[in-house]
Amino acid sequence: MSGLTHFDARGQAQMVDVAGKSETHRVARAEGRIRMSAATLDVIEAGGSKKGDVLGVARVAAIQAAKRTSELIPLCHPLPITHAAVEFRIDRALASVVCTAQVETLGRTGVEMEALVAVQIGLLTVYDMCKAIDRAMQIESVRLLEKHGGRSGSWTAAAEPPA
Repeated sequence: MSGLTHFDARGQAQMVDVAGKSETHRVARAEGRIRMSAATLDVIEAGGSKKGDVLGVARVAAIQAAKRTSELIPLCHPLPITHAAVEFRIDRALASVVCTAQVETLGRTGVEMEALVAVQIGLLTVYDMCKAIDRAMQIESVRLLEKHGGRSGSWTAAAEPPA
């Protein structure tokens, strides 16, 4: 279990002790996409869903998810989120909607999980709102793009996700 901070010396799950860490400005940015039929993409773009503004609702769901990450992932610390921004863009070439989330805090631990959860819940909300017309939608390529702050400093992903 060497190197895995969520396990103690006996291999038991534990919440990482962050008491000795300094509070710093921490930022994480993540992205993912949901592929769908061109017809479904047209409905989203036109705002014609029977459930309303798909991307507007998904944006609010993603922000809410970032704030509640510690309720979903058992060993995550509850964090005071200072900022959460979620963007969606239509990618016609890949018949998909791309979600990007940036989450920030002033704290003792990072917000990578919050950004990743925000993206996934945003994309799941798109699925939920459009499943009546396209059950074959596929969520994919969810990944951390970058993180800044804390002892480990900054990290940026390679330009393309691994195959």
